[in-house]
Amino acid sequence: MIQGTASHVGKSVITAAFCRLFARAGYHVAPFKAQNMSNNSFVTREGGEMGRAQVFQAQAAGLEPHVDMNPILLKPAADTSAQVVVLGQPMGTMDVHDYHAYQKIAFEAVTGALARLRQQHDLVIIEGAGSPAEINLRHRDIVNMRVAALADAPLLLVGDIERGGVFASLVGTMSLLKPSERKRVHGYIINKFRGDPTLLDSGLAFLERRTGIPVLGVLPYVFGLPVDEEDALSLTSLPSRSGERGQEARVNIRIIHLPHISNATDFAPLTQLPDVSVDYTDAPSNLGMPDVVILPGTKSTVADFEWLQRQGLAASLQEHAARGEWVIGICGGYQMLGREVRDEANVESARGTVVGLGLLPVVTDFESRKQLAQVEAVCLLPELKGAKVRGYEIHQGRTTAESGMPPAFRITRLFDTPTEEPDGAGTSISLFGTYLHGLFDHSDFRRAYVNRVREHKGLSPLPPHAYDTRPKDFDQLADWLCDHLDMPKVAEIVGLKL
Repeated sequence: MIQGTASHVGKSVITAAFCRLFARAGYHVAPFKAQNMSNNSFVTREGGEMGRAQVFQAQAAGLEPHVDMNPILLKPAADTSAQVVVLGQPMGTMDVHDYHAYQKIAFEAVTGALARLRQQHDLVIIEGAGSPAEINLRHRDIVNMRVAALADAPLLLVGDIERGGVFASLVGTMSLLKPSERKRVHGYIINKFRGDPTLLDSGLAFLERRTGIPVLGVLPYVFGLPVDEEDALSLTSLPSRSGERGQEARVNIRIIHLPHISNATDFAPLTQLPDVSVDYTDAPSNLGMPDVVILPGTKSTVADFEWLQRQGLAASLQEHAARGEWVIGICGGYQMLGREVRDEANVESARGTVVGLGLLPVVTDFESRKQLAQVEAVCLLPELKGAKVRGYEIHQGRTTAESGMPPAFRITRLFDTPTEEPDGAGTSISLFGTYLHGLFDHSDFRRAYVNRVREHKGLSPLPPHAYDTRPKDFDQLADWLCDHLDMPKVAEIVGLKL
């Protein structure tokens, strides 16, 4: 089991790296995280919803993602409530007190999922959540030490030196654990170090003397690791996600950073393109004059639309579209582009009917049934007609277009079944909406869309190979561990040869 001294110390990446390492050694390996809190989710082949981090870890292990790898997914809908997804299916939106009452049932799902994975695999690599030393939450733990005890798993504790205070955080975490919990910790990993690791020698020696636990190694900070973000925390500073190939960006894309933004991984492929910059904005003052504005998915369409209005971004988007500039709405963003969002059954909120941006002649009605599906589609917009898309749907709204408004896409395959179903709305590449997550994952649509933006700006299209994105190099992750950790000690702790 991989636990950490805090959130975002690198547990998800290190878990994925270990999945690849042992899978490469010939073992049948599976990742597991009992409970994940994230609005970046994925739909499996069976139609179940799970966190992106465990999808990434499954891919590193060479497996098809399955909801047993993440039996509980909490999708924050507001500051005090979240949609609870159990074994891939929504159980409803609960506040913290309701969820605490539900946790006995939730842990039964955790127990069953872990047992099934252990029966089917040589090794299960478990990821914890946050810190195991949150003493106010210990009695409700279903993801850290309670799972370690359930699995009788040896534990590696990760600390993030980039944040500072790594020795204090490791020693402090150990001091707050119960004696029985401390016995489970078999080694430390210090992550995200920049510089000469020999500078840490005295600190590492102190740490081992003070706690009696060995340091397995110091992992350097590596730029460009092929990692899917677990949630939107990494976007809160609104950084530029500009293309990494060293060329000047000529295509500028702004994504509205909604408070409950979901599936921000939709835009990761754009950040790898040679002349595209992708930036996030939360105010009209830093919206600028981009080539494209994307209104992304959200777990709380109505609440985030009201935030959009308060920020002045609703008016800015309307002005942007009125000038003929380009706008895309995805999932909840698509719903906001319409005339109205109606929630008479209080599925998402108690606001009833909310007037939208009015940029597309569509109306959305919330329904209790959640649409979860992997899909393939083709674009119907005149400028991109026939461009292929492969992605997934996650939404609880049914959007209806007024007469005369054509769909933006035609779904050709739902799971493994051929179909002919409309999706989205739009008459032009400059303004359309869709429910398709992963819109830019398929190279066909990604290349066609960005080249159209270039043509609109008077730039020549780039050749097809220029828009190929970098494949995920999972072996890079495994090599990262091999180069910097005491691998004989790791093999001894796990009990498997490497």
